[in-house]
Amino acid sequence: SLVWAATPGMLFQEDKQTKLHPLSLSWVLGYNSSLAVHSLMDGEDWVLLYVSSHTVVIHDVLGNRQSHLQGHINVISCLCVSEDRRWVATADRGPDALIIVWDSFSGIPVRTIFESHPEDGVSAIAISQDAKYLATISAGTVQRVCVWKWTSPTEKPMCSTELRPEFGHQDYVIFNPQNPCEFVSNSKTQVIFYLWVTEMSLLEEDECTASLLSLQTFNSVVGHFSQSVFHFNNSQALTGTSAGKLVVWDVVGPCTPSKELQAKPHSMKATKLVPMQKDSLTVLKVFESCIVTGDVKGQVKFYDGQLQLLTCYSHSKVGPIRSISFSKTPPDPPSASPACSTSCIPSSQPSSESSNSVSLTLNRNFILSTSDATVLHVATDRTNFEKVMEEAKKAVNAVACHPRQALVAVGSDCGLLKVWDYQQTKHLVSRIFTESGIQCLSYDPKGYFLAAGFTDGSVCILDAISLQSSCREFKFSRGAITHISFSHDSEYFATADEKYSVTVYKSVLQNGSRCWEHLAGLHSHYKPIRSILFGVQLDSNEPRLLSLGEDRQLVEYDLNSSSKDHLVVLHRDRIEQMAVPLCLAWYPQLSTESFILTANNCYKMKLYNTTTKMCRKTLLGPTYGSALEKIQILPPTNSTDPQKRYLAYITKDKVGLQILPVDGNPHKSSAFICHPDGVSDLASSYDGCYIFTVGGNDRTLMKWKVNLNALDAAASLGGEDLIPFYNLLDGGREGEFFRELEDYFYYAQLRSHGIDTLETRQVSTHIPLEEIPSVMRAMGFYPSEEKIEEMINEVKFSKYADTGEQVTKINLGDFIKLYINHRPAFGLSMKKIQQAFHVLGYDNENGDKVIDRGDLLLLLQCRGEHMTEDELVQCLTTLLGRRPAGGGSEPDTYDPSGAAALTEEEIPAEITAEIFATDILGLPIAE
Repeated sequence: SLVWAATPGMLFQEDKQTKLHPLSLSWVLGYNSSLAVHSLMDGEDWVLLYVSSHTVVIHDVLGNRQSHLQGHINVISCLCVSEDRRWVATADRGPDALIIVWDSFSGIPVRTIFESHPEDGVSAIAISQDAKYLATISAGTVQRVCVWKWTSPTEKPMCSTELRPEFGHQDYVIFNPQNPCEFVSNSKTQVIFYLWVTEMSLLEEDECTASLLSLQTFNSVVGHFSQSVFHFNNSQALTGTSAGKLVVWDVVGPCTPSKELQAKPHSMKATKLVPMQKDSLTVLKVFESCIVTGDVKGQVKFYDGQLQLLTCYSHSKVGPIRSISFSKTPPDPPSASPACSTSCIPSSQPSSESSNSVSLTLNRNFILSTSDATVLHVATDRTNFEKVMEEAKKAVNAVACHPRQALVAVGSDCGLLKVWDYQQTKHLVSRIFTESGIQCLSYDPKGYFLAAGFTDGSVCILDAISLQSSCREFKFSRGAITHISFSHDSEYFATADEKYSVTVYKSVLQNGSRCWEHLAGLHSHYKPIRSILFGVQLDSNEPRLLSLGEDRQLVEYDLNSSSKDHLVVLHRDRIEQMAVPLCLAWYPQLSTESFILTANNCYKMKLYNTTTKMCRKTLLGPTYGSALEKIQILPPTNSTDPQKRYLAYITKDKVGLQILPVDGNPHKSSAFICHPDGVSDLASSYDGCYIFTVGGNDRTLMKWKVNLNALDAAASLGGEDLIPFYNLLDGGREGEFFRELEDYFYYAQLRSHGIDTLETRQVSTHIPLEEIPSVMRAMGFYPSEEKIEEMINEVKFSKYADTGEQVTKINLGDFIKLYINHRPAFGLSMKKIQQAFHVLGYDNENGDKVIDRGDLLLLLQCRGEHMTEDELVQCLTTLLGRRPAGGGSEPDTYDPSGAAALTEEEIPAEITAEIFATDILGLPIAE
């Protein structure tokens, strides 16, 4: 098989199979500094293994290559590596949590364990010395410990036990290298020792022991526990503490002489508390014949088996150590070389009594990772600390691509701004802003300047190459800057902040060089601003500026009429009735009419006329678990077909592509998980070949290679014309739902001709636009009056820009598309009715949310698209299936007094959401 034939370095072979997905992960910047970084290197090779979000990265530092192990859908919470560095086990937390064992030579997942800890996932994992067994600890409030034989096909653990809450949250586990049936875990306050027997479900209460140490135990401060290990040559175990001490655990003989009981780890007791140093110990490990510690001051110390100090490596610029990983083999004998630029000062020399194995251990190069996201290589023969990676220490929220060069800028909350050459994957320049964090970035269209918006409301204009400030810092916002955008001619740039204000800056010349000055600002929204966007006037080359907020307002500003400290609003349009708009873009000129594209939280994309702001089309957008958060039109990539355009987007946790024009066909889009804990921003390269995403709190940037041919192929396989839309109907083209739709459609034809007419009927494939609402409601879609107007206008003006004529009828195929695109993306939701009752109702004596009958009737007549009293009476009598007492025989004859009597008789005084849905509306509710 590929696994057993794999060799080290096989991952980086150049003849790897071409990626067949529309988007494939090409490079990752940043990593999870709370997890260990492992060295997979031999000799002088620097090959690192670390975790970035939900991806395992194997990084050949000197070769500037990466390979990515992808399989988790949640952020990876823990990992471990076998002694020979061949097998890597990873686990995550969250829904559908997985444990995956990887072959690090080939990158193939050799074992996936589903539903290992279905409640909350995994918080700690370890692999035995012989690489046959895994120990896992769940992440829930009530933790469960399991032992797995991962080479076995069974999905059940070999044994497991549940831990008592008083043991504390266990977040570290390690096997005894000399006995795979024994392992230890610890929380900040307690250490637990375990013993399991092969093929038996042990780990009961008397086979594991927890120990709680207090000030009185050794008459000394113990501190919080960090990590535990087993001693390499005796029965002892060690635990490091935040007080700089080591707790020594040893076997204490039980009262009974039974040999079986003597082997049980419940006899492990704390026998010593050894003060090692004043600083907190963060890492403790045993490597060959040495005990190695790392601390908050960045020191690495080596001890022999008697805890006598052998040597120490330290550097003033190294932060708190998170992990230590040694090279697999000792380095070659040192040759004459110039002195190193960075030095380490050892505190002592190796003891003359140390064995040869200790000497070999002390000569091993190693990799350090720190909690402040720095990775260093330590060459022991040259006492040299060399920085391998230095990444963002806090959330990465901002990314921008240069408009003309292969450069990407990345900003983080710690104030670190980096510019990378993404073709060569090489860091070019960086700058640290100490005052506040970077929230957003934007290059000007010519690529000369880079604008940075900060969390304290300030804005800096930087030189795009050197990152030096080009003009003074601006601070006209009271909240964090959330968006920055430049006009096409760089004459203006605008910002939006978290206090719902838009601020505009205008270009000026100072001493012969371009700079900007504050023009005006306006508190233009009353909910968060989702987008600000510059465009170009249709009849001139003048810029136009729009902002879109969660208040459903699309605001256009009059830049020509604006003056110092006075920003003029040209138009203010409410573009949604119920949904919340989330993003905004200029739609490419694919027809004679110009459009603005928006996406809302109901999975709909809408096209608005750029001049009238009339909604011209509503279309079903990508439905991949969450709505579109940001959209960006990709630059044209096909010079032979300028009409072939594409859109990139991000949802809550995914990045995707969409073929334009948007028409509701689900096969014309695709999406991939990029940042499970949330995507913060997206940018596309100037040539449209790459998309970049940043993940906020996961502190990573991901570069995605775009393969548009794969997306086109997927769309073709989905079918042409109406085939994709038939498949979105219940039962498809041959289903009962479609036949019912046909019946209603042709019945609407009869209605339009007159049911009782005796004249010869004209057979037609169309119905009048006036019949659209009736057929929609008959099919179970109940649009509002505003939505009905939008649907009719969409069809009526569909050909107006081309022919100047209005459409008055619709055929079945176009009606199906209209129905698919306008109906709720996931059907009727009882949850929405319950939410309405939660807002409008009150708690009755049974604790149910209810609305008073009179209040409900009043709300229906006074709020929203309110009904007249006659309309309400007609609806209620129809819904309840009865005619009010005293009503006439004609359908439109109603007696209000009789209707009132009917409502009192049929509708209870207090109405719950369930009564309203089932008894009044007659809707089915799932069990």
